Amino acid sequence: MAERVLEVSDLSTHFFTHAGVVKAVNGVSFTLDRGESLGIVGESGSGKTVAALSLMRLIPDPPGKIVAGDIKLKGRDLLAMSEDEMREVRGNDIAMIFQDPMTSLNPVFKIGTQIAEAVTLHQGKSRWEAWKMAAELLEKVGIPDAASRVKQYPFEYSGGMRQRAMIAMAISCNPDILIADEPTTALDVTIQAQIIDVVREMQAQYDSAVILITHDLGVVAQLADKVMVMYGGRTMEYGPVDEVYYDAHQPYTWGLLSSLPRLDAVEKERLTPIKGQPPNLLLLPEGCPFVGRCAYEREQCREKFPDLEIVGPEHGVHCWIPRDERVALRAKLPKFRSGAA
Repeated sequence: MAERVLEVSDLSTHFFTHAGVVKAVNGVSFTLDRGESLGIVGESGSGKTVAALSLMRLIPDPPGKIVAGDIKLKGRDLLAMSEDEMREVRGNDIAMIFQDPMTSLNPVFKIGTQIAEAVTLHQGKSRWEAWKMAAELLEKVGIPDAASRVKQYPFEYSGGMRQRAMIAMAISCNPDILIADEPTTALDVTIQAQIIDVVREMQAQYDSAVILITHDLGVVAQLADKVMVMYGGRTMEYGPVDEVYYDAHQPYTWGLLSSLPRLDAVEKERLTPIKGQPPNLLLLPEGCPFVGRCAYEREQCREKFPDLEIVGPEHGVHCWIPRDERVALRAKLPKFRSGAA
């Protein structure tokens, strides 16, 4: 049985602003085992990145605050740790590849210096050992002529190379959990494929658990074992990737899948966008946050967020529509008629 490395239970993170309380994450729960990959998907503003930053305890306070929930890393309570203890955890136990490497890397320090800093801080290596290790890490993530490139500055790297450098920095201390926040954003398709391969290879080599935050459902299909669909700070559906993609139960998940092109379609189909706009997190409804955009909503959807309903092994959904009715509705959607998504 795989080692359980992370348990997140009823996590809620809010931002207290002059305009009101922004409920960015509301009662999110999931688990992660060693070597396992979890994809977190949803539109912009759904709470994906805030959930990840909460795990790292990097929410700016004020105005942000983790107001409820538990985060257990191999049994240790991260929310009970002091800031000094969390500095030891960050990079050493949990590492994050941030969305924009150009703003995450310090422009005035060489790439090698920035990677070596993490190694000396967490592993107690000498400066020479850490510098040598930085070059080896750059070589591992596929940067050519790493011995020379380690002496260069971020502006001398292409976008794909900066992303690889961020991956090298993240894996420098062999973390238990690697969080990748939109690792393929703003990269061309060829480079995206290379970055996906690098993440997959590093995960296999270091046996790290991976949390992948992305808008790209195709990337999740390639990299993740499980997927969590988020909307309005809530978990809408959660389960193994194949089950969620082929047997989705939440209308919001249907919407995400229906907005993707199908390569196996016999006839060309018009893409179906999700109508309306994401909710204002200052004015979230008492019930399901998808109210107002869902074509199948009913009265109780506005009154109370539905409890978790188990629909398969490790597959759960939050939805008021009865299961039989959901199955019948889904069967009418073009994307699900062939049994594939």
